[in-house]
Amino acid sequence: MESIIVALVAGGIALAFAAFMAWRVIGADAGNARMTEIGDAIRAGASAFLRREYMSLLPFVIVVTIVLAVLDYTVFRHNLGVPATAISYLVGTICSGLAGFVGMNVAVRANVRTAAAAMRGLNPALRVAFSSGTVMGVTVVGIGLLGVTILYVIFRDISAVAGFGFGASSIALFARVGGGIFTKAADVGSDLVGKVEAGIPEDDPRNPGVIADNVGDNVGDVAGMGADLFESYVGSIISAVALSAAAVALATGGAGFNFTDSQAVFPMLLAGAGIVAAILGTFVVRSGEQADFERLLWALRYGIFAAGGLLIIFAAVLTIVLPGVSWAWFGCVVAGLVAGTIIGLATEYYTSYSYKPTQRVSESSQTGAATVIISGIATGMLSTLIPVICISIAILLAYWFAGFYGVALAGVGLLSTLGITLATDAYGPVADNAGGIAEQANLEPQVRERTDALDALGNTTAATGKGFAIGSAALTALALLAAYSVSANLITLDPDGRLAAGGVGINLLQPQILVGLVIGAMLPFIFSALTMQAVGRAAQGIVDEVRRQFREIPGLMEGNAQPDSARCVDISTRGALREMILPGVMAVIAPIATGFILGEAALGGLLIGSVSAGFMLAIMMASAGGTWDNAKKYVELGNYGGKGSDAHKAAVEGDVVGDPFKDTSGPSLNILLKLMAIVSLVFAPAFVAVQPLINL
Repeated sequence: MESIIVALVAGGIALAFAAFMAWRVIGADAGNARMTEIGDAIRAGASAFLRREYMSLLPFVIVVTIVLAVLDYTVFRHNLGVPATAISYLVGTICSGLAGFVGMNVAVRANVRTAAAAMRGLNPALRVAFSSGTVMGVTVVGIGLLGVTILYVIFRDISAVAGFGFGASSIALFARVGGGIFTKAADVGSDLVGKVEAGIPEDDPRNPGVIADNVGDNVGDVAGMGADLFESYVGSIISAVALSAAAVALATGGAGFNFTDSQAVFPMLLAGAGIVAAILGTFVVRSGEQADFERLLWALRYGIFAAGGLLIIFAAVLTIVLPGVSWAWFGCVVAGLVAGTIIGLATEYYTSYSYKPTQRVSESSQTGAATVIISGIATGMLSTLIPVICISIAILLAYWFAGFYGVALAGVGLLSTLGITLATDAYGPVADNAGGIAEQANLEPQVRERTDALDALGNTTAATGKGFAIGSAALTALALLAAYSVSANLITLDPDGRLAAGGVGINLLQPQILVGLVIGAMLPFIFSALTMQAVGRAAQGIVDEVRRQFREIPGLMEGNAQPDSARCVDISTRGALREMILPGVMAVIAPIATGFILGEAALGGLLIGSVSAGFMLAIMMASAGGTWDNAKKYVELGNYGGKGSDAHKAAVEGDVVGDPFKDTSGPSLNILLKLMAIVSLVFAPAFVAVQPLINL
């Protein structure tokens, strides 16, 4: 029990540190009256969207809670006297929403303060923006660890706590899809009319879609991303504890598992150690005043590497101090952490304009938008090689060390320093907003140059963070798949977490499983198509509105009139909330329908197919989108004709195509994979209890 208390203390430290960093950010100078006015408009739009989004999700949450409560008393039978899964689900939805809400509310205050700090220098601006990202990072891990641990202590049944992961995943998917549709509709719409048609600069105050674009950075890339990684974080912990419980229970007939066993609490302690390592790593991030892109990048790398090194030390200490912990578990943690680091660096290589892949995409802009798009897609496809090799090696090593429990531990190890890796990602939208505020407030050119340097770095760290998240999604989804397979009686594990000799097994050539495989492989493509079409439809509304205002508001193009920015915010909001429903519901219904119609074995095939196809597609889309974005920025640095040239227009077209790739469809696939896996785990007893409709 003392070990669990340590995990609770670590979660409390995270929230206390987040509160301290938020206090520092809010206490910084907010600039002049014009900057404050712009910042207030962004904050109002972001808050209004998040409020409407959560209210739209309320009926869905209520229905699912009622269904789970009924199943708690009829099928799940936890013998706890309360609807434990339903309660855990409800708590998960609240915690997920809270994590996104806190991070976004600090971000919409940090953007104007970052712009004001950039008036003094590059390092002050980096500190404010990164501090804001730190609030997001440590809030996510603090709430996540506390939520899982407290529910585990109360219910002492990880199958009930799995509802917490279900709640976190369902809200995360809607938040990521809805926020992604909003931000990319506003971004694509305002860029197509403003930069391509009207020829005015990015973030020009005459463009009615600029404020909506700035709002989108916060609701999509901060609140949505925070909810995304929140569910990744809790899912990795839940899968590890579930596999430890399943292995011991199956081997001992249910009598040998204690909820305070080292195998169960080690993932929580590891997550707590990661929180401390991440907090210490944030103090390493510093930049000189004359820093170029590479030095800025290394400023963030130092923090991430320091946190990773500290985690390895802390994990070794836990292995020595905690009774019953195996050094094999330590090896799993290191395997996951190293794999995540390599995946992040590989993604950075394919998306940063400091390296050849993005430079070649930028070079292709000289022959038009078509070649930019072709080369960007090819680069995205090539970028799948290193992550796949890394994840494959990590899976093999982890299984060799500790079976499927080791695979889950590798996922926890990969995500344990999320507090700082998410901080390096979440700071990017703040820097992007700061540049927009600097442009709209007509600040000195060097201010925009500083914010642009931070923004370009943010594009790379965001792509790195997405690669990191995708890698963790693969490990977590596979661990959840293993937990589901045990719960659905598809496989039997021994106490070491490996497939038991002579235990239950399945024939992969069963027709139901083959059908499940192809359906699972199809779902990521259908999901991506739905989200990209949603961005296109919502963006069309912004395009029409921006064109209308340029045409009908006298003096707008001359700078003598104010645009109606609120109208564009409302169009993006309504479009995003309308379009997010179908993809989100599909992710929940598909595994449930497969389980009841084709059976639990077919659902296992669906999960395998979805992870295989979704992992590849997510990497390709995230990398291609980041490549197109930074290829555009490379042209804007003065290469191939610079801003306003034909090459620049072609690069902008590629960036517009890449926006939904990297900020809507690609990152949402991470959640799709884990949501379907955890829905399967939660409903596994129901699938076992009934005969499938199609029983071959």
